[in-house]
Order: sequence, then structure tokens, then C-alpha cells
Amino acid sequence: MATLEILQSQLLTIIIEHLDVPKSYYEKAAARHRSLGEWLHRDESKVVDFDPDVRPQGSFRYGTVIRPLHEGDVYDLDNVCLLRSMSKSRLSQKQLKELYGDEIKAYASAHNMLSPATEHNRCWRLNYADEVEFHLDTLPCVPEEAWFIQQLMQADVPEELAKRAVAITDRRHPNYREISSTWHSSNPRGFAAWFEQRAALGRARTALGTRVKATVEDVPPYEWKTTLQRSIQILKRHRDVMFAKRSELAPISMIITNLAAHAYAGEADLFTALRSIVDKMPTFIRASAPRIPNPTDPFEDYAEKWATDPLLEKSFWEWHATIKADLNRLPRLIQRPSLKADVRSLFQVDLTTAEEQMFPVNIERSSISEAAAIPTIVMPSAPKPWGTNV
Repeated sequence: MATLEILQSQLLTIIIEHLDVPKSYYEKAAARHRSLGEWLHRDESKVVDFDPDVRPQGSFRYGTVIRPLHEGDVYDLDNVCLLRSMSKSRLSQKQLKELYGDEIKAYASAHNMLSPATEHNRCWRLNYADEVEFHLDTLPCVPEEAWFIQQLMQADVPEELAKRAVAITDRRHPNYREISSTWHSSNPRGFAAWFEQRAALGRARTALGTRVKATVEDVPPYEWKTTLQRSIQILKRHRDVMFAKRSELAPISMIITNLAAHAYAGEADLFTALRSIVDKMPTFIRASAPRIPNPTDPFEDYAEKWATDPLLEKSFWEWHATIKADLNRLPRLIQRPSLKADVRSLFQVDLTTAEEQMFPVNIERSSISEAAAIPTIVMPSAPKPWGTNV
């Protein structure tokens, strides 16, 4: 590999080291989930008879958490509580949501939280405030029915992923207040398993090099540090910086995570993987709904808000064009004396003097080759409803 290519991946790795959260944060997050699960299983629990099963979701499970832009900002935690012996035919969404909410509010009170639990459309939120501030969004759900799982399998979702589908509560659902077999479906647990399969494509190359041992299977996904996970951390940070003053328009993390995992092909080198992921992302966006489906529930659209707010799609394509351009000019940035300022501008990361000195300004021209060329960036020809009267 040419000198310049090595330096590109080294720089990205250093940036990620600044973005990574301590292992203790993951351990604290895991403790939060365990604590809630234990609370729901106590004898006095109103849901204990429904066999509650709490599983973490989101970036803390995927191993793609990054530090917030501003010190003191709150970290988001997510979990899913599957009430395994409950079904849609026993309670309405409203009844289940409120029953679960009683337990969440009691948990907040018993643990002397400074603020009470709050209800959101689909979940309940707990607010933790100690040395690390967390929001924990916990989503109550019940097993999805057999006919729906069969439907997912007919849509080419593997059985082991399809059977993880769940029915979720949502205050906006037209049948929210009545007992009905019609609930919103989702598959967060299936997506997590699918993501881990995608990340594992590069795990052997990044976790232990060529000396991969069976014990790696016992390592939590957040400790894998694969090129897919690291690529997503870079993408999310670039997004955060670009939309620092208009965060309401920033592409959501699930869209970035979904598209990146689809596009990842197991590349070992970080820069190679990242550039390939960004190049291929648009190929996994459909022209019609569902625009960006959950791969383990093709009827669930992570880009559903694009239809009602065209600015969200416009912002995604603006971000995609920008990250693509910034990656293509990375070889030139490394050779500039302003590298430290450039890294701060793009990622809000301050390189140390020692880190900055790892990147000499004068690199042999023979090592630059075509990697330094900056192609013309053209916005993808995907549907652009923001340019119409929609």
C-alpha cells in the first residue's frame, strides 16, 4: 500500500480515537438495561407475568457511539422490552403503553431520579444524571404474529431474523385505543443481529488480524472495532459538524447505519472501506416507498419522514455530496500545513502536536498517484421532491 494511503487510514483512526467513548460508558449503559430488566421482573411488577425481556438497541449496541459535539451533552440509550407472553388480542396499545408506563414511572421514583419519566409516541424516556448523562428510551412491544413472520420470510428475510419482529405501541396509530390485530410492526432486534453480521465481515481483519480465535465470538459487538463500525463513527461525526446549527435537518443515524452496513463489503483498510461505502450508499435508496427499508422488515421505512418533509431528503443528499468531496480531498489535506485546522473544521477534533507531526507535509510524489485526484462531485439523480410543488 502506498505511503499516502497508509496515512489516510492512520488519520481517520486517530480521529476515531478522539470520538470514541470509554469502555466504562458502555458498561454503565449495560448496567442501566440490566437494572430496568431486574425491576420489571420483581414480584410486585405489573408486567412480570408477561415475561419481559429487555434488550439494548441503537448505537451503544452497534458499537458506533461517538462523543457529542459539546461537553455535557446527553447520550441517547435505547432498549426494547418484549413482553413475550403478551399478545395483541389481550390489551389495546394504549392499555399496554400505560401499564408499562406505570412501571417506568415507578422505577424513576424508586431510583430517586431528578426528573420523572416522560411519555413519547412509541416509548417512555428515563433521564439519568450522574457522572455521565443518559436519556434511556424504552420501547414496549409484543411478539409479532405468525402470519406476519411468514410474510417477512416471503420477502426474503431469513427466518432467524424474521422471527424477531415485534408489534409496537404508537399513540398516533388509528387503532391505538382499541383492541386490534393491527399495530405498527418493527424489527429492531432483527436489525441489530443483521448489523452484527455485516460488521463481522471485517471483524477477522480488524480485531485480531490473521490470528482470529474462537473466543472473539464472546466479545461484545461494541468491542469489535471493525472497519464498518469505525466508518459509521466518521460518517456520524461529519454529519454532526455539518448540521451543528440545523440539527433538525441532519440525516438520522439509522439511515446512515443502514446504508453503510448495506454498502460495506468487508474491506479491511479504513479509508478504502469508508470511500467505498459512501460511493455505494445511493444504490440502496429506493425511488418509491419504502425508500430506505429495514432489511429485516422491508415494510418499515427509515426514511418515512422524507415524504412529509422534503427538506430532510434534500439535506441527506447535500450531506452525501459533501462527505464524498471531503473524502476525495483527504490526500491533499494530509500534505497541507493546515492539517490540524482542517481536521478541526471537518470533525471538531483537535489533533495533538505529536499526532500532527505524524503527517509530513512533503510526501514523495510517487506515493500520491491518482488517489489525490479530486473528481467532480455530481449530486445523485435520485428523486428530488424539494424541487417540485410537493
